[in-house]
Amino acid sequence: MATVHLRIGDLVWGKLGRYPPWPGKVVSPPKDLKKPRGKKCFFVKFFGTEDHAWIKVEQLKPYHPHKEEMIKINKGKRFQQAVDAVEEYLKKAKGKDQTHSDDKSKSEKGRKTAKPMKIIQEDDEDAFKGGSSDKPASSMEPITKRLKIVEEDTGSTSIQAADSTAINGSITPTDKRIGFLGLGLMGSGVVSNLLKMGHVVTVWNRTAEKQCDLFIQEGARLGRTPAEVVSMCDITFSCVSDPKAARDLVLGPSGVLQGIRPGKCYVEMSTVDPETIIELAQVITSRGGRFLEAPVSGSQQLSNDGMLVIVAAGERSVYEDCSSCFQAMGKTSFFIAGEAGNAARMMLILNMVQGSFMATIAEGLTLAQATGQSQQTFLDILCQGQMASTFVDQKCQNILQGNFKPDYYLKHIQKDLRLAISMGDSVNHPTPMAAAANEVYKRAKALDQSDNDMSAVYRAYIH
Repeated sequence: MATVHLRIGDLVWGKLGRYPPWPGKVVSPPKDLKKPRGKKCFFVKFFGTEDHAWIKVEQLKPYHPHKEEMIKINKGKRFQQAVDAVEEYLKKAKGKDQTHSDDKSKSEKGRKTAKPMKIIQEDDEDAFKGGSSDKPASSMEPITKRLKIVEEDTGSTSIQAADSTAINGSITPTDKRIGFLGLGLMGSGVVSNLLKMGHVVTVWNRTAEKQCDLFIQEGARLGRTPAEVVSMCDITFSCVSDPKAARDLVLGPSGVLQGIRPGKCYVEMSTVDPETIIELAQVITSRGGRFLEAPVSGSQQLSNDGMLVIVAAGERSVYEDCSSCFQAMGKTSFFIAGEAGNAARMMLILNMVQGSFMATIAEGLTLAQATGQSQQTFLDILCQGQMASTFVDQKCQNILQGNFKPDYYLKHIQKDLRLAISMGDSVNHPTPMAAAANEVYKRAKALDQSDNDMSAVYRAYIH
């Protein structure tokens, strides 16, 4: 293979794993980001996305010599948008170069020289996003969205960010038959996106007549029982409300376990306690099945938009087999090394923080009102500070409008808090903040807010 000679500023095609090559530019990495050990690699910023990654040199090709070749083999809409962003970048760079050249020529003729325009640098975000915007990229964006490689110095649980779907212009659906059990707030959006991306999906829901008809119209097949779905499919996902529902789905009459055969894959996406995951992994693998846990972080809206964050643990080969499915349903995915149950632990911690934060925001809004302050002004100030986020803005606006339509059920975030507190107790770790928040959610449930959005915790403070 010919040696690739690259330097900062070069345009390239970068390949991440099994995904198609994507246009990018070699840039300087952040000062605090260490270069991966091993083979030579370059830090690449990809066009049409906000993704950055370390790419091994053998996975890189110069942009211009391979442009026509890449365009022929990649036809996705996002891919074309990325190529358009490259052309716009080149056009702007050429135009600014020409301006600089013209200014220099005028200077040589004795005319007053205009200040040269800046050539586009590697931090010119608009070119990489494929459009212009007056709004800067958020500094609060998770580093795991931008980086391919995340290293842990502890030597214990390691995390590796999967290739973001944002850089995969066209998803090639797996040829494996997919099953999906549970069509609630999260599951419905997931199935819809799996179908949109061309996957063959068989669905089952406890109340079939209520949820399944729409998906059958979109091309899904209907399974009569969980056992039948598993027996018909190569990979079966489940997404249900709590540990009891997850156990019943597997161990109950006509349950998953009755359909498991050697080689069948079962992916548990429900947010449950690690003990439940360990139990389910044991019974699935005892029948020759393959097991992965993959709980998701997000909401109904993010599920509908295919922007969930998937946190997986268990059998790595199953995680890889689920690649196209995870691309369809999420913006990124993580695989946590170690035993099954680690993803459940991580998700409970994440939801513990989110639930506690939501309760604190509700407490702040009600305290503002009680002290004669404008709740809208409180929100406006909050959204201009360091805690600004889409989550804060949307939840607070919903509270002020009295809109508690569920995007993430209050009863489910309370369940997650309860499980996180129990997990803390099991390792003798105090969780006083979560415990306090849990009591507020329990009060909200007592006020008949269980089936409203988690932001309805606000009502626990005003009654």
